[in-house]
Amino acid sequence: MFQIAGHTMGTPEYTVLEAVALFHDIGLDGAEIVVQDDYRSGIPVDCPQGLLQEIKDTAEKLGVKIIALTPYNSRFNDLDKAVQKREEDAILRCIEAAEFLGAQYIRIYGGNFAAGDTDPDGKKWAALAESMRRLGDAAEAHGVKLVIENHFNTMTVSAKQSIDLSQEINHPAVGILYDQANLAFTGQEDYQTAVPLQTEKVYYMHVKDLKFKENQTGFVSSDVSHPKEEERNVVTRIVGEGELDWPGILRAVKSQGYEGWLSLEYERRWHPGDIPDASIGMKQSAAYLRKIFPTL
Repeated sequence: MFQIAGHTMGTPEYTVLEAVALFHDIGLDGAEIVVQDDYRSGIPVDCPQGLLQEIKDTAEKLGVKIIALTPYNSRFNDLDKAVQKREEDAILRCIEAAEFLGAQYIRIYGGNFAAGDTDPDGKKWAALAESMRRLGDAAEAHGVKLVIENHFNTMTVSAKQSIDLSQEINHPAVGILYDQANLAFTGQEDYQTAVPLQTEKVYYMHVKDLKFKENQTGFVSSDVSHPKEEERNVVTRIVGEGELDWPGILRAVKSQGYEGWLSLEYERRWHPGDIPDASIGMKQSAAYLRKIFPTL
């Protein structure tokens, strides 16, 4: 049975506590929380225990499951061991926070691999896999799973890269975060290909919608987290008002055995001019998804 979470990327005007309350008020089942310093609707990397306790207590009181944490570390494939260790140490702290909050998943970037980067000898790929195995051991010990997102400027831009990496890592606590919107605007696989290709390792899903800009010439981004305004080839939309075939996508994943969490990665943090406040747009997105469920 699908459950819907709100993502605090979509609530930049709210504190985490306010976002959790909002998710409850608009009828969502869970929350995915950004882990990044200096973001109002996130928790810092070294989050004070008191704040974690307050978030946990609030979520439990409201019946909102803290399902995932989303840090922004990416240099797990760095060949400088000191850099790689710094990134891993941040994830280890995140794993401890996830266990305390009862979160099942931690979103992971598949390394840092911007346009133009190369890996002719496969050393960065190997470093990424080794890093994920180490972190997978730690995650498993704390009852948490790491989910590597289909994401631009990483080594898992495509579904094919994502399943290849997951099979290379070969760890039960490390899987895939399926994001069809990311695959779409980077020109990767359609859902008819992506779903059966990687479903065996899909542990978690992001849901968002978009429309391609007129006369767009393809995707480019100078940053790992999000493209700059002048680089964008799409505009963000409320789910159901864009171009993605969400009935088809959900029908496909369900046919492959996935009925897990759907996290509304409502991108208001990055593109506030595209979509309304989460109290409006995230609520509409969830309502649209729930209308689909009986038809699957």
